[in-house]
Amino acid sequence: MIAAGLSFAPAALADTTNDAFLNAINRANIPYADNNADLTAQLGQQVCPMLVEPGKSFAEVASSVADNGISPGMASFFTGIAISMYCPQMMGSIGNGTFLNSLQGLQGIPGVPQVPGF
Repeated sequence: MIAAGLSFAPAALADTTNDAFLNAINRANIPYADNNADLTAQLGQQVCPMLVEPGKSFAEVASSVADNGISPGMASFFTGIAISMYCPQMMGSIGNGTFLNSLQGLQGIPGVPQVPGF
């Protein structure tokens, strides 16, 4: 019975993070992607893996967000909220220009590919 309860812990954690993300999006008055909460949470979860793709920048990720039904004016806010919720360890490094130095700390985050050389 304990093992069964533990197997649901990651899903519960993801649901809690998704709920917090959607609440933050609502408080920022950012409309849901395609008016769908589930798709919006999925898009938020995709931000961190997109950031570590070779050659990707914050602006390119925000542009990808805009391509998914978020207005270009709100895409940067959406991207920032997604980072703060799903990969907060990246927040400081994006702002101070040491983003590439933080890639080693991202190893093991679900959905983030392994980065060679780290």
